[in-house]
Amino acid sequence: MNGSKNVLGGALLACSYAPLTGFYRSGCCETGPDDLGRHIICVRVTEPFLDFCRTVGNDLSTPRPEYRFAGLKPGERWCLCALRWKEALAAGVAPPVVLEATHESALRIVDLDTLRAHAYDATHGPRA
Repeated sequence: MNGSKNVLGGALLACSYAPLTGFYRSGCCETGPDDLGRHIICVRVTEPFLDFCRTVGNDLSTPRPEYRFAGLKPGERWCLCALRWKEALAAGVAPPVVLEATHESALRIVDLDTLRAHAYDATHGPRA
């Protein structure tokens, strides 16, 4: 990685290698000028969120072998577009956020308190 930071100010940790995620398919929610969707929020996908995505035309659960995409299953981690997460939040289905793997630039779109309120702790599950 290129020294990217997470929303907590530490080093940006990997989001997922299986499935391989990130705009650059590096496993990390890194971003750059060519990432127009800002795939910077690391989430642990849920069934309600996947259902929501299907209804808004962004089916993340159906396999797409032509893109080497197996489809996401509940519990898997994925680098999500920040505006899609915010849209899911407004719909009441925002998936839990892995703060340590969420790029610091997400703070330009979603405030830290909101992200913390929806944080996922890998050892204890969703933080409440």
